Amino acid sequence: MDRRTFFLIVVRPGEGSFWGIVMTDSKRSWWRRLWDGLGRRSPPALLVLGVAAGIIFWGGFNTAMEETNEMAFCIGCHEMRATVYEEYKDTPHFRNPSGVQATCADCHVPREWVHKVVRKVQATKELYHKALGTISTPEKFEAKRWEMANRVWDQMRVTDSRECRNCHSFDGMDLAEQDRSARKKHTKAEEDGKTCIDCHKGIAHNYPKRPKEESVASR
Repeated sequence: MDRRTFFLIVVRPGEGSFWGIVMTDSKRSWWRRLWDGLGRRSPPALLVLGVAAGIIFWGGFNTAMEETNEMAFCIGCHEMRATVYEEYKDTPHFRNPSGVQATCADCHVPREWVHKVVRKVQATKELYHKALGTISTPEKFEAKRWEMANRVWDQMRVTDSRECRNCHSFDGMDLAEQDRSARKKHTKAEEDGKTCIDCHKGIAHNYPKRPKEESVASR
């Protein structure tokens, strides 16, 4: 036998007997050949290792990103679960006749890969404030709500309400099926170049109270 060697083993423990066949490969396994190639820095072996490592890293990275888009992850901390999540559950974005649900990521995380990665990097700041306890109590959360809401609104204006437009668009609207007020406002908004968030604030979460100092300054 040039490739494999067979051994017949007979073991007789007491009155019983055991028969077995052991097969060994006289040639080195592919894994052993790959390992030896890496030791010699063989280009094919390094290429195989690089491709395998790339696939594992890419798969792990994308899996981690998708996991952080899940609703369970978003409401994993009490700051979100006890406040904005409870508000969101009372809106059509959570439950509606069509059964189509807009999750946290649908509204707050871009779909395009580059923009998504940028948003995830920006989210590390939120981990920092989580550690500091910046909004760890309902009182702290409400004190920061106006500031946090305006930060999100400003970003949505910069992106022309990009995440809203994943589901909504002027071109997709059947204005004839809208009531008179909505039809008039949507027509004028498109003519004026307005974006969704210019008119639709406080539709998924409670509209925050404007601080007294800003209310006085705006008069």
